[in-house]
Amino acid sequence: MPINATRRSLWQAGLAQACAGGLLAWGPASAQALHRTTDPAKTLRVLAWPGYADPDVVKAFEDREGARVELSIVGSDESLRQRMALVDPVTGGPLFDVLAANTVELQRLRELQMLAPLPLNSLPNAAAQLPRFLRREAIPGITEGGRLYAMPYTYAEMGLIFDRRQLSTPPQSLTVLWDPALQGRVLAFDSGTHGFSLAAMAHGLSPFQIGAPQWGSMTQRLVDLRRNLRGFYSLPEESAEMFRRHRVAVMFANYGRQQLKLLQDQGLDVGYALPREGALAWLDCWAVTRQARNPDLAARWVNHLLSLDMSRLLTRRHGLANTLEEQPGVPPSGRLVWLEPVENESRRERLWQRIVAGERPERLAA
Repeated sequence: MPINATRRSLWQAGLAQACAGGLLAWGPASAQALHRTTDPAKTLRVLAWPGYADPDVVKAFEDREGARVELSIVGSDESLRQRMALVDPVTGGPLFDVLAANTVELQRLRELQMLAPLPLNSLPNAAAQLPRFLRREAIPGITEGGRLYAMPYTYAEMGLIFDRRQLSTPPQSLTVLWDPALQGRVLAFDSGTHGFSLAAMAHGLSPFQIGAPQWGSMTQRLVDLRRNLRGFYSLPEESAEMFRRHRVAVMFANYGRQQLKLLQDQGLDVGYALPREGALAWLDCWAVTRQARNPDLAARWVNHLLSLDMSRLLTRRHGLANTLEEQPGVPPSGRLVWLEPVENESRRERLWQRIVAGERPERLAA
């Protein structure tokens, strides 16, 4: 999951050490829970992102279960990988019982046999999820052999934000980013992984598996994109400032509705569209590790966070979409393309940096 604007206050309040592969423990959230149990089987070790398990959310779980939560926060996928690589000397498994991660990381962890199937009978709140999340076999990385290994929790689609004054109708396709009539009025996210995925999707190709014959044409398409852009952004606040100051017409919104809200809060008349090719989307899920000390307690933690009250709190407090309710201001009918591992992430990023730097196309041999 990318760092976003709604979590920046948490980040600046002491979570920066997680970026360097560090760890910040917030638990136990309740001193009462600490005194109530020292039994390892009643101590739940949770690995999560900022905002996913606030102290009052943790305390409610501890009080109901008579358990203790040891909450650890990560700030990047790299940090999560580092933490999950550590071994518990007692169980021989990971140091955590339950974790939140995106579908790309979960697929990797499942292939490493680090995750346990989830007991759906212990997750009654999951039955109230939106239909797209009940079709779990269609979500990459979370099922195998009819077993469910991760439960969807929060997500964001990467749509197109457009200025209604310049575009009277919502853009229908990703190809709007290449429209020569909009040259100098287009913004894109600074990411080689997503950049190559967008180029592939715009041509009807797989966004995650670019074949050898397509590398040259996809690289040229990104050179063309660079030439059509006003610029690249990395942070949502940066994108909002560039959009306003340079009278941008359309932007690929890596942070989705969070960027939409930033622009609307500034008084801009902007719309949001999901392209017909589909919108890339990240999906974070909860999963239980294979050597969890108390799998049933871990499942009850997931069920706790899937309750309507906790789901609405996630959205109201942090601006993150939940899996029980459609979010206002977002087209409900667009196809979401959940992120998957790509064929060669380092190759994409290496080429992207050369493209952004303005290297001549004939020198960009893939």
